[in-house]
Amino acid sequence: MIRFELVSLGGVKFSDDVYEILLPTLDGQIGVLPDHMPLISAATHGVVSVRHNANDRDDMMDHFAISGGVVEVVNNTLRVLVDEADHADEISEAEAQKAFELAHKMKAEAKDQVSLEHAQSLVDRSAVRLQVAGLKRRHRR
Repeated sequence: MIRFELVSLGGVKFSDDVYEILLPTLDGQIGVLPDHMPLISAATHGVVSVRHNANDRDDMMDHFAISGGVVEVVNNTLRVLVDEADHADEISEAEAQKAFELAHKMKAEAKDQVSLEHAQSLVDRSAVRLQVAGLKRRHRR
């Protein structure tokens, strides 16, 4: 097992021993299993998926929407430090859809580079939250 700690600015979102974690980095999605080599990397907006036990099916995994942050793997401990992290159960798909549409509208109406970058950040955030909400819906069937 590997100790997984997901920490946001709001506090600890997850801390437990698990079998596998899939997470987004600047170099693409990586999987972390027990005895993973030491690693420090940057996390990007995306989905973190957690498999609690080796025999768990994909539909039993927990999913989190995260903003960018830092990933550290050392001595069978994975720490992910991010600004925001939301568990699938904390996300309303309808609200995520509204936020996604509003962010796209803001992007289309941006009048300067700062506004455009802010709107793009909101598009990215809401797209990930929508993706996690969709995973929750499909796996709860």
